[in-house]
Amino acid sequence: MSTALSNRISRALRPWMRRDPLDSLQEEMDQLLSRLRLDWNGDGPARLAAVPPIDVSETDTTITVRMDVPGWKTEELDIEVSGDLLKISGQRATEKEEKQETCHLVERCQGSFSRAISLPANVSESQITADCQDGVLTVTLPKLEPAKAHKIKIRGNGRPR
Repeated sequence: MSTALSNRISRALRPWMRRDPLDSLQEEMDQLLSRLRLDWNGDGPARLAAVPPIDVSETDTTITVRMDVPGWKTEELDIEVSGDLLKISGQRATEKEEKQETCHLVERCQGSFSRAISLPANVSESQITADCQDGVLTVTLPKLEPAKAHKIKIRGNGRPR
């Protein structure tokens, strides 16, 4: 290999070589664990409960959060807003197995999940709406109007200026 080519390759790889290889692994594990949660209730094997994926979008007047919740009933879901934090959680009871039945595969999500999202703007908590259609939960959060500047007259010697 020519010296010029090896120098170019060496420079291209330099940012990767300076980085600790475990940082990359740590980032990947953090992403995986943020999508999955270990759910163990103490009386059976631990199982991984999937955290539903979420989309957050914004217009001039609203913030919209969409979450895939196929098969979840609305009474199994809970939505809370506190300041600039939106929390969506769900709790699904474990189905009791019939003694006459042998299960060969159990993949459907059971247990609970919780997801907290920092909102990009202040919202009007009293005007938030939520709708669940075709397995998609849509939370619409109207933004508060930004504070408007008010001009204050300064009085000097008892007279307004």
